[in-house]
Amino acid sequence: MQQHLVAFAVNVQLAESLLDSDIPAATKLLQEMRRDVQQALSDASQLAERIYAPLLGDGGFAAALRSAAVGAGVPASVEVSGDSNYPPEIVHTVYSCWVEALEDRRTATAAALTVREQAGRLTFEIALDAARPDDWVERLRDRVEALGGRLTVESQLGRGVRVCGSLPLAR
Repeated sequence: MQQHLVAFAVNVQLAESLLDSDIPAATKLLQEMRRDVQQALSDASQLAERIYAPLLGDGGFAAALRSAAVGAGVPASVEVSGDSNYPPEIVHTVYSCWVEALEDRRTATAAALTVREQAGRLTFEIALDAARPDDWVERLRDRVEALGGRLTVESQLGRGVRVCGSLPLAR
């Protein structure tokens, strides 16, 4: 994002200099900059949503998970059972795992998420019809393990990828 802002600042200076000598070129550059600003705003909004989805607090855990699937454009099923009043760090971790999996849509065309409360733990399973997991799995393993959880991955040719996680609800 920083690179885009630096390029934008350079383009502003260029547009200022063109205003005196080449108004059509300045106008074209300003139109391009308008598109770039709209794209930057969209990217910032998506980043903010990934960091903390408003629905996690307002609309509930299941609604946020479903919204993430719709936003990713991946046909998905989401099943959440049990009390949804989980610790925020647990909710955010499961949400982040789901979003990362959905973003692996280069190879996935369908996904499913099941979240359950079992024996003092929140378990989740993400199933993708992807050929193999991407590097997102290792990033998430670190996040899950930092909360005292476990993350396992199974990948079988022709059967897709299954990511299973388990997080303690009390520490």
